[in-house]
Amino acid sequence: QVHLVESGGGLVQAGDSLRLSCAHSGRTFSTYAMGWFRQAPGKEREFVARISRTGYTQYYLDSVRGRFAISRDDAKDTVYLQMNNLKPEDTAVYYCAADGRRTGYWTRWSDYDYWGPGTQVTVSS
Repeated sequence: QVHLVESGGGLVQAGDSLRLSCAHSGRTFSTYAMGWFRQAPGKEREFVARISRTGYTQYYLDSVRGRFAISRDDAKDTVYLQMNNLKPEDTAVYYCAADGRRTGYWTRWSDYDYWGPGTQVTVSS
């Protein structure tokens, strides 16, 4: 069983930055592509970013492209989401997810095998 725990959320003002972390344990981290999802109040869960097993390929939701960056550190079994120029519409619970079977671009929650409990990000105007 893979266990994921997110951290780094908080309350910030518009224009500020945050870096989220997701610690992975239980199985070999380097065999998993990793993703970030978010769910805002009153809205459905949506895909934010994905990084390949090698770390060389990243995919982003259009509205965060150029502001957010996903990365991974296999030595620490951790995936990150650097969020810059945050906007109120970025307010959501952010979840990390692990995909041990697929390659390429996958954006559905059900495409992933394991998920963390989430961390809250709140951006004030």
